[in-house]
Amino acid sequence: MKKDYIRPLDIRHGRVDMGHGAGGRAAAQLIEELFLAAFDNEYLRQGDDGAALAIPVGARLVMATDGHVVSPLFFAGGDVGSLSVHGTINDVAMCGAVPLYLAASFILEEGFPLADLKRIVDSMAAASRAAGVPVVTGDTKVVEKGKGDGVFISTTGVGVVAAGVHISGANARPGDAVLLSGTIGEHGVAVLSKRESLDFETTVASDSVALHGLVAAMLAASDGVRVLRDPTRGGLATTLNEIARQSNVGMLLEEAAIPVLPQVEAACELLGLDPLYVANEGKLVAICAPDAAEAVLAAMRAHPLGANAVRIGSVTEDPHRFVQMETSFGGRRVVDWLSGEQLPRIC
Repeated sequence: MKKDYIRPLDIRHGRVDMGHGAGGRAAAQLIEELFLAAFDNEYLRQGDDGAALAIPVGARLVMATDGHVVSPLFFAGGDVGSLSVHGTINDVAMCGAVPLYLAASFILEEGFPLADLKRIVDSMAAASRAAGVPVVTGDTKVVEKGKGDGVFISTTGVGVVAAGVHISGANARPGDAVLLSGTIGEHGVAVLSKRESLDFETTVASDSVALHGLVAAMLAASDGVRVLRDPTRGGLATTLNEIARQSNVGMLLEEAAIPVLPQVEAACELLGLDPLYVANEGKLVAICAPDAAEAVLAAMRAHPLGANAVRIGSVTEDPHRFVQMETSFGGRRVVDWLSGEQLPRIC
């Protein structure tokens, strides 16, 4: 019997249509020629609706999920694909876990160029391979033109926590050191400058990167790490307020110790933004016991992703749970929660 001839996807000129989300031949072709070709691994090749995963005996599991709706989809230093991998890996790592597997769900808008979709998926695949965390299962849906915004990606990550590791936002204690892995604000400024077609003298690139290697180095250096968090939406200021509230403590920061690239500072000044509230996608905050601070800081600085790590303050006893800052002028001010939405759709 003669087989039906199926033309390969026209990646260069083709567009997503409703058939790609209908569960039929077109959907199967999109999965096989685009998604499977990019993410190829033993789990996906099984062709099941889920992945049966190997987990170490006695391990504590961590699972995190995140939706990525960044606009624009492509920006200096990354895109929605690599961002969706880095963001979820980092959420798992901030629990003190070793990320093992990812799942990905795509919401595609009818009419979206297949060339752009391939670029995003290839970027996502490259990011997952570089991190050593494969995408093992996923799903694709298509919505009518005008009812989406190109591509939305949700990713879920699974990881394992080693015995004796207990990282939580509720663990901060008065006297603990507050450490920061590097400069802040690059991601938010990179996305905003692309969205608004702003040209600065020096290109500001997103810091989007997977941080689990840095976390592993820190945990190997000391068991005094109590809290880990990546300051994404709401920036450093909001992240520290979240931890202060969760741990029922206060914090005192040193403004002069918080590193900001000159071009980010200039862009924020021009746009009326405070770098403390601008999103990051490749930095972490660590709170550790005072006697562990030097060892953890040294381990951070010895790692490529923590070369510019600094101590930015201390945890204090404060029933009001205020995050305060000693300013460069010698005064003190409250660093409050982000009010409203400073930068919409940055991750």
